[in-house]
Amino acid sequence: MNMKIVDTHTHMYLDQFSDDIEACMERARDNNIVLSALPNIDSSTIDDVKALMEKYPDQTIGMMGLHPCSVKEDYQIELKSIYTELKHGNYKAVGEIGIDLYWDKSFIQEQQDAFREQIKWAKELNLPIVIHARESLDEIFTVLDELADSDLRGVFHCFIGTAEQAKKALSYEGFYLGIGGVYTFKNSGLADALMNVPIERMVVETDAPYLTPAPHRGKRNETAFTLHVAEKIAEKKQLPLKKVSEITTANACHLFKINV
Repeated sequence: MNMKIVDTHTHMYLDQFSDDIEACMERARDNNIVLSALPNIDSSTIDDVKALMEKYPDQTIGMMGLHPCSVKEDYQIELKSIYTELKHGNYKAVGEIGIDLYWDKSFIQEQQDAFREQIKWAKELNLPIVIHARESLDEIFTVLDELADSDLRGVFHCFIGTAEQAKKALSYEGFYLGIGGVYTFKNSGLADALMNVPIERMVVETDAPYLTPAPHRGKRNETAFTLHVAEKIAEKKQLPLKKVSEITTANACHLFKINV
């Protein structure tokens, strides 16, 4: 089947792929994954993101941001390094950024401040934001209610909220829901919660090496598995897989202002 799929969120530059990155990228191509979007984590991963972008310039695009789990006492220093790289590199988004209250709530104020700061960068540079929200959607919405305007666009990466939260997320114009492996889990209830979300507001992703979709749960995730997410959306939406790939890829191109 001749189709194009974009994995809008994958950490294929991490050590988990150092032994077989060539094979992983080949499997991605074989599964019609034409582009992988690489979100940064913190200053320690900048060089890794850049290296993979340079090695696979036709298969990857990069983002630059400070992940909320890396927001600690020194977050201002981190932000300075990342902003410098963002301004001088060829990046298509500010990400991944946001708030994570699952692991540690002690830096919530700093996470909120870092999130606000990076949203301002996105506005300044006319880039989308890629939002990490774990047990923090309501806190994310509070910040967006302050700062979102018609110029701000982005994606709620790995969206796992309720139907009501999905409705709120999509009330921000120019925002998409990132649909990943959790959507394929039998008992997650996510596919049912998102039944009323139009496919025109969805993009597909893996978050590799994490959140591996069925039927590969328990194994390392990789970009090639984006196909399984698209297949599950096709099943739930009762649409041909090719149609799902066309619409979600068009959405990704609109989000990142790219062509594939």
